[in-house]
Amino acid sequence: MRGGVLLWAGLGAFLADQASKYLVIHMMDLARVQRIDVMPPFLNFHYGENRGINFGLLNGDSDAQRWVLIGFSVAVSLAVIVWTLRSKGSVFMQLSAGFLIGGALGNVVDRLLYGYVLDFLNMSCCGIRNPFVFNVADVFIFLGAVGLVFADMARPGKKAA
Repeated sequence: MRGGVLLWAGLGAFLADQASKYLVIHMMDLARVQRIDVMPPFLNFHYGENRGINFGLLNGDSDAQRWVLIGFSVAVSLAVIVWTLRSKGSVFMQLSAGFLIGGALGNVVDRLLYGYVLDFLNMSCCGIRNPFVFNVADVFIFLGAVGLVFADMARPGKKAA
C-alpha cells in the first residue's frame, strides 16, 4: 500500500503526543501543580497553554486566530501528504512526513478541544534557564521537517541547484 509508512508514522506520532499530554497534564495533574521537576535541571514539566505558534509567537486570544492556525495546520498536512505521495517518496521520506503530520494534527486536536495547545516539556542546561515549553507533537514536527529536507535532497534524480 503506497503511503502505508506515512499513515502508520503519522498515527504513531499523533497517539504518542495525545497519550503524553493526557498522562502528564491530566493523570499527573500538571494543570493544577504547574511544575514537576523530573530530572533537574535538564528536564522539567511546566504547564503551558500556547495560543500562538512556536515559542509563543503570535500569542493572541482571538477565536479567529485559533481557526486560522487550525486551517493552516490542516492545509500544510494535506500539502505534505500530496507532495510525499506524488514524489513516490522513500520510506524515510514517508516516515518524516508522517511524523510532521501526526504532530501537527496532535496540536490541531488540542486547539479544537481546549482552544490552545497544551505544552509541558521544559529543558535547560548548563546554568541557562530555558523559559520555553513545548510538547511531544512539537518534537515530531521538528524531526519530520528536518527529515523531509534530507529526504528531498537525497531523492534520486534530484538536480542540484
